[in-house]
Amino acid sequence: MARIDGRKNDELRPIEIIPDINKFAEGSCLIRCGNTHVLCTASVEDRTPPHVKEGCGWVTAEYSMLPRANRERSRRDIAKLKLSPRSAEIQRLIGRALRACVDMEKLGERTITIDCDVLQGDGGTRTASVTGGFVALSLACWKLVQAGVLPEMPLRTCVAAVSAGIVGDEALLDLCYEEDSSAQVDLNCVMTGEGELIELQGTGEGRPFTIEEQRTLVDLCAKGIREIQTIQKRVLGG
Repeated sequence: MARIDGRKNDELRPIEIIPDINKFAEGSCLIRCGNTHVLCTASVEDRTPPHVKEGCGWVTAEYSMLPRANRERSRRDIAKLKLSPRSAEIQRLIGRALRACVDMEKLGERTITIDCDVLQGDGGTRTASVTGGFVALSLACWKLVQAGVLPEMPLRTCVAAVSAGIVGDEALLDLCYEEDSSAQVDLNCVMTGEGELIELQGTGEGRPFTIEEQRTLVDLCAKGIREIQTIQKRVLGG
């Protein structure tokens, strides 16, 4: 099956990560995955939520889509006086993914909030947010080390994410909107730098799928994530 943008089945969309895009945030980047563009900023506060153990830090995330990030204008969450269920679910995913790579004791009693604002959405906004969010988080932590606030980097590993799906009975990596909207199966995958899974979100949109199909999709994601992590490391100077 020929893909809409001419890519191979196991090929990522073009990815660009521009670091330090915001002059005020402790860490920031603009990530472009094809036509999906997400602004990620990291903000550091010297306090933690009540549930956090004494001496430990916390990492959390917020996610939002700008009104014209999609083909039609959507209302801002603030206009509805509550966070949309989709935004709430995605920002919890981003927070879980990024906390998995942080040693909270080394971070100390401070909170890092990762804000992911979708400027333009064309599929894979949550996975782009995780990937860009990690870059923003890393830059913020490095700034704390450079300032002497932290004696060492509190990051255990790197984190990246990508989607895969079954469209027309073919397994495809990194779905764009048109592919995602017609996918029979959709799977989002978050992994560490060691290739360990942090989260899998797999859904039979058009039909159930087999364990073998799931393995094929996870293998596709693993390939894509290795390539994404190479880009992350290059951006971060690793």
